[in-house]
Amino acid sequence: MSMMSHSENSPARLLHTMLRVRNLDRALDFYCTALGMREIRRETFPEGRFTLVFVGYGEEADNTVIELTHNWDENAYTHGTGFGHIAIEVPDVEKLCSDLTQAGVPVIRPAGPMRYAPVETGQRDMIAFITDPDGYRIELVERRRA
Repeated sequence: MSMMSHSENSPARLLHTMLRVRNLDRALDFYCTALGMREIRRETFPEGRFTLVFVGYGEEADNTVIELTHNWDENAYTHGTGFGHIAIEVPDVEKLCSDLTQAGVPVIRPAGPMRYAPVETGQRDMIAFITDPDGYRIELVERRRA
């Protein structure tokens, strides 16, 4: 595969990841209340019978966000085997897992160091995994900023 050279028309940044959700209110409660995101914008399409809600930690002009897609007539989705997870930076993964557990969010991999360390750095990140109301896996990665 040949690489494209950078030009004025080259891809610039990741805009959003789309997740199909069965219950929009439940999904919004999870992403906005449990994970502290905010609803950035909403688009309702009555003719197409679907609603899009964009959530995230900052404005779309400068941040990657999540598009929650609610198809009004769908109530079940099958997750593919190719999708892995969304990763979110957190300041203290153990504290957040404790708070999320108390709020009823399933922690499917408790906070702790990664099992293996990469050869390149030898660093083992502190991580945890949770699931959203639709069963999507979310990795919490601890990043302490000075």
